[in-house]
Amino acid sequence: MWRAAAALWVVFVLAHWALNGRWWLWLVPAALPPLLFVVVPLTLVVAAAAVRPRRRSTAALAVLGLLLGLPYAGLRPVLAAEHGHGGVRILSWNTEFWSQDKDPDRFYRYLHEQDADVYLLQEYLGWDLARPFDGQRPIDDLDRLHAEFPNYTVVRRGELVTLSRLPVVAQPPVAPDPAAAGDATTDFDTIFGEAKTLRTDLHVDGSVVSFYNVHIAVQLKLVDPLSADFWRMPRTADAQRRRQLTGLWADISANPRPVVLAGDFNTSPAMADLDGAPRRLRDANDELYPASWPARLPLWRLDWAFTSAPLRVRGYDLRSPDGLSDHRAQVVTLAARR
Repeated sequence: MWRAAAALWVVFVLAHWALNGRWWLWLVPAALPPLLFVVVPLTLVVAAAAVRPRRRSTAALAVLGLLLGLPYAGLRPVLAAEHGHGGVRILSWNTEFWSQDKDPDRFYRYLHEQDADVYLLQEYLGWDLARPFDGQRPIDDLDRLHAEFPNYTVVRRGELVTLSRLPVVAQPPVAPDPAAAGDATTDFDTIFGEAKTLRTDLHVDGSVVSFYNVHIAVQLKLVDPLSADFWRMPRTADAQRRRQLTGLWADISANPRPVVLAGDFNTSPAMADLDGAPRRLRDANDELYPASWPARLPLWRLDWAFTSAPLRVRGYDLRSPDGLSDHRAQVVTLAARR
């Protein structure tokens, strides 16, 4: 039994290598927690050794599955943090429908407690929970935002909001945002579906840095897996995600300025969607197994932060949202220039 299980796991991992990022339907198995690529083969090794210690073929298959799956497990080397004072503090956070069904005072108090120079916030919108696939609805909380953050510039596009107390130089649209093609549409559903990157160029220590606030389309909804909508969604989302990531990578590749890129990518290390990222981007996270979702027991890393030279990261933290969101908040501190 254990040898058959180990063989099946190897077949699954080989299929993952072949189909991940190439077939829309593989978005479903690719949504498994990345840590399973380590836990499953190690469990098979231990179980095989305990039950039939002389069955080396079972252990060999399990080890093969472990080695093949390791690149998708989300484990990364722990790097020594750079120490120092000063720098730019950045908060990136999926707010889970802004202050919907929450105490707005508590929501804004949490934002103030982070004391960030730049806030990259996603899901500035409401959601009709009875319509899981198309429940998005616009909100208008700009007056309170300006009142709560009077020393910040507020930049908004669709569901994305960037707050900056650093000077704003420009706000170039990023494809497939209709504005990138000169389309001045104000239709909320169109902008919500396509404007998934908000770029804001800011003055930082005498130079201009491009900050990218990102929320890539979700590929699955945790609803009835026997429903037609459940299986229709990954096919639709696959095309959306490809457009959104292609536009993002193209904009960064053509941008000569230093870059800070952060947000909810709805993409785990087990998925191939980030393989096309420009090579100059560097992961800001310094944890062994960074995970941001769900906030109470995080098993998936869906929220990412990247920087490019000459920017240096002095600190990275995944912070509890104190019950305000299902995503943990990313706090990135850039080192001050020497």
